Amino acid sequence: MSKHMQRDLEKLQKSILRMASLVEEAVFQAAQALQTRDTDLADRVIEGDNLIDLLENEVHEECLKILALHQPVAVDLRRISSVLFISTNLERMGDYATAIAERVPGLAKPPLVAIPERLKPMTERTILMVRKALDAFVNSDAATARTVIRLDDEVDADNATIIREIVAEMKRVADHIEPLLSLFSAVRHVERIADHATNISEDVIYLVEGAIVRHHHELLEPQS
Repeated sequence: MSKHMQRDLEKLQKSILRMASLVEEAVFQAAQALQTRDTDLADRVIEGDNLIDLLENEVHEECLKILALHQPVAVDLRRISSVLFISTNLERMGDYATAIAERVPGLAKPPLVAIPERLKPMTERTILMVRKALDAFVNSDAATARTVIRLDDEVDADNATIIREIVAEMKRVADHIEPLLSLFSAVRHVERIADHATNISEDVIYLVEGAIVRHHHELLEPQS
């Protein structure tokens, strides 16, 4: 590998890690704002989304530059491809964090509806998935990536249970339908963040092993 390509790859790594850090913080803050109905914190999440979008553009430009100038092969090509996919998933996670934050004002005004008890462990599990997925990428750790993918089933189960509770409450108290719709939407966005953490983990496995496991989770056992 030429020193110029090495320099460009190092720059790309710094950009994607900065983006990942901002997204992780946005997801954490959005979850906190949702649990506490903190509209000021929600506003900060919304304001930060523009920077995440700009970083995605920067990462994509750097990837295309490396592909055009250096024509990488083998593991370097897999790294560029993985970073492209990961940056897209990170940007979508940032969008969902913003969407959660946008629901907070509707939950912070009367009539106040109860936040389902299961939402806290669901958001904590989702945040854990995000952190582990990013750790797996930084450390090229396919085993941790597999752990994240398996956690997604638990988030899906949480999501299904909470949605049933919300729908039942809508039927029980008609006056609560509007805030419950905000809560319904926020819960679905949390579940989608977990899906994107799963996507990042699948990309890590591809980066490390060259195996495409997306839509084929029966292939999650490590390659010998």
